[in-house]
Amino acid sequence: MRSRVNLILAWLAVMLSMSGCSSTLLESEQVYHEIPEAMIPALSIKGPHQVGVRTLEFVNPQQLNIMTQELVDRSLVVEVWYPAQPTDSMPLTHYSNETLNKQRFSIQANAYRDVQIARGDNPLPLVVISHGHPGYRTMMFYLGEHLASHGYIVAAIDHTDSTNTDIGVPKDSLENAASALYNRSRDQQFLLQYLTSKNSFVRQHIDTERAGLVGYSMGGYGAINTVGGCYSYTDAVIREMAGLSDPKQITIIKNLLNSCAGGQYKDIQVDKKWRAAMLLAPWGNQYGLFDNAALANIKIPMLYVAGELDDVAPYASIKLLFENTGARNTYLLTYHNARHNIAPHPPPTIARSSPMEISHYYNSSWDNQTLNQNNNHFALALMNCHVKQLTEDCAYLQLHGDSDQNPIAGVKPKPWLGFPDRYSAGMSWRHK
Repeated sequence: MRSRVNLILAWLAVMLSMSGCSSTLLESEQVYHEIPEAMIPALSIKGPHQVGVRTLEFVNPQQLNIMTQELVDRSLVVEVWYPAQPTDSMPLTHYSNETLNKQRFSIQANAYRDVQIARGDNPLPLVVISHGHPGYRTMMFYLGEHLASHGYIVAAIDHTDSTNTDIGVPKDSLENAASALYNRSRDQQFLLQYLTSKNSFVRQHIDTERAGLVGYSMGGYGAINTVGGCYSYTDAVIREMAGLSDPKQITIIKNLLNSCAGGQYKDIQVDKKWRAAMLLAPWGNQYGLFDNAALANIKIPMLYVAGELDDVAPYASIKLLFENTGARNTYLLTYHNARHNIAPHPPPTIARSSPMEISHYYNSSWDNQTLNQNNNHFALALMNCHVKQLTEDCAYLQLHGDSDQNPIAGVKPKPWLGFPDRYSAGMSWRHK
């Protein structure tokens, strides 16, 4: 038996050498360090379930290519996390991807690849995660693993034309950007419909009536639209973004982009399965891309999360989104002194090689791990309260003012609910 294994390994080594792929075998790195649970937010602690993960490929047939005006099949790669059957005897998996400069890396996961989904008495709500432009489906793997450990099925999309892998030479940039603007909401809605209605390994376990949505940057731009915040492009914005001068071309592009709720143009109906959305540094409102009347008609709870010094999706534009959103439960979490990168996992070692690479992750005033833990806490509070309707967890969203615990009349306030004393600084909260 041993000689047979050795023969297989030798054959594999030869084949890798012949194909030039030996350099792609990367050692997985751990990007997180241990912190005592007593020092992190209560809802950021791992849940009771072990986590499984699978990579799936879907095809959304006959979708419009906005640049060529042709109908083509749109392929999407999706990472799906879920509560798993006990798998102590198996090794943990990893996530492989590449940086903006096409440097490969591999990150250690806290999940098991392709294991069986755990059987339970209750259906599991879906949460869809949508990355920025450019990005990749595992950019928020920490959130996918975390929600899955607490009893959710989580699906993160590689938005075709908008990943680190897809973004290439400058001549591709206009087509990729147009695809991102046109397809973000459509991809999110397609994935919801597919996973809740078509045959897949989660079909017998998924809640077909309740789902949540998380979008970062361009993903947030799409998510606002998906839940009813219709786009409102003007001629001037199209002219500025696309560099077009032909009025006919501008009108065509504007009419194609001004859709709503996953690509609808009239008699708009937001899918009732969406029950809550978390918008991390949502891009676009600095250009007035959202219709204020539509924002006022949004019905589901919305949690906006923003960096106070964001210079990609300016803080003032996100505050306006919060103020114009009509949902009864609308929240704004502010990370003070933070810029745009409030959602990605900590940078892999290879990304520390240049300012451009690490700029995709780095936040000069905040540690990525701290941001990730806070995001886990508030995402779980939002989804538990408004998707699972666990009313006891709604208290984690009933916050006021800042989190700094500055003494008032010599008395130090209590920390925010769920946060340890002295370890909630640097944030503020608004709720309507």
